[in-house]
Amino acid sequence: MHRTDEFDFGLTWLMSQFHEDWSHNGPTARAAAEYHLWDELAPSAVLAVRHDARLLLRLPSTTIEALWLAGTATRPAFFSGGPTGVTSGAQWMETLIALCDAWLARNTADGVGPPDVPGTTDGEELADAVLAEIAAARFVPDEVRRDLAECLRHCTPDLAFRLLLRAMAESGTGHGAAVSPEHYARLEELGSALHYGEYVVDAVKFMVDQG
Repeated sequence: MHRTDEFDFGLTWLMSQFHEDWSHNGPTARAAAEYHLWDELAPSAVLAVRHDARLLLRLPSTTIEALWLAGTATRPAFFSGGPTGVTSGAQWMETLIALCDAWLARNTADGVGPPDVPGTTDGEELADAVLAEIAAARFVPDEVRRDLAECLRHCTPDLAFRLLLRAMAESGTGHGAAVSPEHYARLEELGSALHYGEYVVDAVKFMVDQG
């Protein structure tokens, strides 16, 4: 399939909106997510979020939490209830699915939208290559890389790779981690094989070591 635009999509797109000042977009995490699911989005964009959230529900709730925290600027307190209203990783994915369902009911003729999600592939034939890149990102904590490997096995290589890019970007922003030009070239090659738009892998380009 071909991407409908050049940017990130699905849950990893939504994760990128949860930067340090994410709470300015709503008093709770649900409200902040709803803010970004505006009515002018294409149904395919909402379906992509829903698709990823449903995939992640194949994982233990604690694994979902670890992957969310690794790929966002939120903190462990995000899942403590309280102001966020989120009590677990599974509950958060279920909340996002419900928000997507409500959006589709409001904005599509049949309340469902198109039957597939343009721009995503499972990437099963690339599983070994994605697993190798998870192993190569040694600045990402070991436990997160283990969780990414579980995502690859139980969800899809596509989702695992996009979550890896999110974790890498957060490590680069928060800890000054860097990647070599050769490493980045491999990531670009994988992104191309997965039919990503130009700016999906580009999100970690700032980490390339220029020395």
